[in-house]
Amino acid sequence: MPLPVRPGLVYRLLYKPIGVVSTVTDPHGRPVVVDLVPTEPMVHPVGRLDADSEGLLLLTNDGDLTHRLTHPSFGVEKTYQVIVEGAVTNARAARLVREGVVLEDGPAKPVRAVVKGTQGTTSIVEIVLAEGRNREVRRIFEALGNPVSRLVRTAIGPLKDSSLKPGTYRELTSDEVRSLYTVSSQRARMQQ
Repeated sequence: MPLPVRPGLVYRLLYKPIGVVSTVTDPHGRPVVVDLVPTEPMVHPVGRLDADSEGLLLLTNDGDLTHRLTHPSFGVEKTYQVIVEGAVTNARAARLVREGVVLEDGPAKPVRAVVKGTQGTTSIVEIVLAEGRNREVRRIFEALGNPVSRLVRTAIGPLKDSSLKPGTYRELTSDEVRSLYTVSSQRARMQQ
C-alpha cells in the first residue's frame, strides 16, 4: 500500500503516563500529551486514553490516518491489559465476547477477552476492542461488577512497543505507518 507522500508528516508513539490528558490543551491546567513530544511540527493525539489510564498513544499530523484509526467503520483493534477487582474466569471472559454487555450508550462487545492471571483479589485480563467509545473498557468491567484498578493500552492495531516507559516516545518507522494503513484498509474492506 502506498504511503502518503505529503512532506512534513510525523508519527510519534508515546507511552502516556497516568495523570496526563490526551488532548492538546486543558482548561484545568493538567499536563497534556503534546507536552511530552517536540512542539514542532504540531501533532494531535489519535483517539484518547483517559487521565487514569496509561499506555500507547499515537500522535500525528496525518489527518487521514487519524480518521482511519478512530472511526468505527475501520474497526482497528486496540489491546488493553486490565487489572480488575474480583475474580474473572476464562468462561466469563468468553461469555463477554459472545454476548457483550449493555452500556448506557448501547451494547459493547469486545473482539477478544482472555484472563492472563490473578494477583490476590484481582484479575488480569487482556481485552481487545474494535471501537473506542469514552471509557469503554472501564464501563464494560463496571457493568460486570469488576471495577478497573489499572488500565494499560498495549497495542494499536499491529503496533506494539513494550520497551517504551511512561512519558517516553519514539518516531514510527515507515513500515509501522504502512502497517497501520494496511490494517485499516483490510478492516474497511471486510465490512463492505
